[in-house]
Amino acid sequence: MKEIAVYGAGGLGRETVCLLQKINSQQKNWDFIGFFDDGQPVGTLNEYGRVLGGICELNAWKKELNVIIAIGNPHSLMQVSRKITNPLIMFPNIIYGFSCADEDNFSIGKGNIIGGSTYFSCNVSIGDFNILNGSVQLGHDVTLGSYNVLMPGVRISGETTIGDGNLFGVNSIVLQQLKIGSGVRLGAGSVLMHKPKANSLYIGNPAKIFKY
Repeated sequence: MKEIAVYGAGGLGRETVCLLQKINSQQKNWDFIGFFDDGQPVGTLNEYGRVLGGICELNAWKKELNVIIAIGNPHSLMQVSRKITNPLIMFPNIIYGFSCADEDNFSIGKGNIIGGSTYFSCNVSIGDFNILNGSVQLGHDVTLGSYNVLMPGVRISGETTIGDGNLFGVNSIVLQQLKIGSGVRLGAGSVLMHKPKANSLYIGNPAKIFKY
């Protein structure tokens, strides 16, 4: 089995360990060694393992190690991934309970987490370090960039193009053929019907920009 650690010892990190356990129940792939987290002291324990260190310890790691970054904030996800400079660190995709309409017409980068009951239609492409946190659906010809976080139940309709660093709340919906740039946040249960402005928050049905 390959050694793997999770960066982020919070709720999403613990859920990610559960995904690893589910994967191992079908085929023994991963030897989970613990967490890395700059927000918790070294040695902190939870029900799945202990914190081994933070970025400094990870960049000083002396042998090959697979790491999955489990942080539900797109900006933090991007920052952490860019701070990891150790050439011995690899970023696998962690995928469980996933189905795809056409596995021969689908592309994926590295470091993605795809949770259970997620479905991709045909001709879907996703980049790096995205988190699809269960029961997510991507329609045909969807392109998803990098560092995006899609909470449970998100629906992205066909021919939608999404950039980097966006957050889609629980059960939110994006209608077809929209082009979404970067830094967009869509509130839980919201329905996006038109092209949003970058770095903006949208809530409601239909979703409208919300300023505060």
